[in-house]
Amino acid sequence: MTPTLPEIFKRFTSINALVVGDVMLDMYLFGHVSRMSPEAPVPIVNINASESRLGGAANVALNLKSLGAGVTICSVIGKDAAGKKLLQLLKKNKLASTSILLTDRITTEKTRVFNNNKQTLRYDCETESDLSLVMKSACLIKSKRQ
Repeated sequence: MTPTLPEIFKRFTSINALVVGDVMLDMYLFGHVSRMSPEAPVPIVNINASESRLGGAANVALNLKSLGAGVTICSVIGKDAAGKKLLQLLKKNKLASTSILLTDRITTEKTRVFNNNKQTLRYDCETESDLSLVMKSACLIKSKRQ
């Protein structure tokens, strides 16, 4: 017999998920354009609001938690302002950060700029080098703590 949708969602409470991946800080800047730059033919967005959200693997973990699953995140962030903000968002959303390794890499941050609710620009700050060895270390650290 095929389970019903409520039965499927109820099953999430018995799941303990390990999310391994690139956690990131998603930033959203909201404003409006009223003039063009005199330095180059680009719009000037006057920012009037901003928002920070968990992105990448951290967003996956947040979605699993919202469905009732237990979640452990295994990832790497930098010892920078974006990493500090990401850890604050994890704490605010009651997601453990014990398996997140702090490194000298920069924390992945994706910033979207909106003009009148339309995305105008996105810029990324990230390290693009291979994470495989660092991720293995992060996951091993967690397994030794348990």
